[in-house]
Amino acid sequence: MRKILRLIDKFNTLVGQTFSWLALVLTLFITYEVFSRYALHQPHAWAFDVMNMLYGALFMMAGAYTLGKNGHVRGDVLYGFFPPRLQASLDLFLYIIFFFPGIIALVVAGYNYAAESWIINEHSTITADGPPIYPFKAIIPIAGFALLLQGFVEVVRCVTCLKNGTWPSRDIDVEEVDVEKLKDMVHVSTEDIIEADAFITEKSGDKT
Repeated sequence: MRKILRLIDKFNTLVGQTFSWLALVLTLFITYEVFSRYALHQPHAWAFDVMNMLYGALFMMAGAYTLGKNGHVRGDVLYGFFPPRLQASLDLFLYIIFFFPGIIALVVAGYNYAAESWIINEHSTITADGPPIYPFKAIIPIAGFALLLQGFVEVVRCVTCLKNGTWPSRDIDVEEVDVEKLKDMVHVSTEDIIEADAFITEKSGDKT
């Protein structure tokens, strides 16, 4: 059982990391479209649809990955002060009452939505001869299913925390930059930053 859960964790991590490259693809594509539109005077009518689909695919397929890394936004005003067992109890309750019913509904509705789109060979109607959107809609139930699998992993984490009193560790991937750690890495203190800021402000004032 533990091996299966770790496999789900690793699979969703791989999927999230793979689809994260769409951020770079999207950036390059928008840059090209802006250059083509304003420098070459050759805009592409389908560009808007493609941008939406790229961003939508990135957003949806990163959902399970973000859940696995505990990266979704939560109201930490009180939650962060609770002991681990109370946190796990709240999480477990919310997963059962809200998460699973919502995600199951997403998978079922998304499947019907995507199946209909494939049957009618749906294309975008925003522009004439719009690009096909049925592959994009197929991502909806796939992303929902990945979230559902990750939800089972998170429930097991909650149960483990209730038993042991501490949260089980997560695989280390990427983390937000800690300002204090960054200062230590570059050997800069808060006082150095304040002095540099004052120096730059003074020089800017001299120029004006």
